[in-house]
Amino acid sequence: MKLAHKKFIKRDEPFICANCGFKVPASIEGSCRNHCPRCLHSMHLDINPGDRLSECRGIMEPVELDIRGGGEVRILHKCKKCGFTRWNKSAIDDEIVKFYESKTK
Repeated sequence: MKLAHKKFIKRDEPFICANCGFKVPASIEGSCRNHCPRCLHSMHLDINPGDRLSECRGIMEPVELDIRGGGEVRILHKCKKCGFTRWNKSAIDDEIVKFYESKTK
């Protein structure tokens, strides 16, 4: 069993989305991108942000949105393999409206 680090590890690398195949660029905001801006899916790679210590490696599906004070949008991801959940900040280029419309139909 791998031990979790409690410190945030900054990782902002381009990747290929495991859900839709989109070539995801690094963040345009200077933060750390951890999900696809098109389908909003992620991967269960971390125990704590950036540590890459999760052995699960399942696809994390966006299941809920939360709008906080100041208009910040968060996305709740749930792992399709193990059920782990984590909130993540949305990015400016995320297709939030498309996701919202698909959930309200």
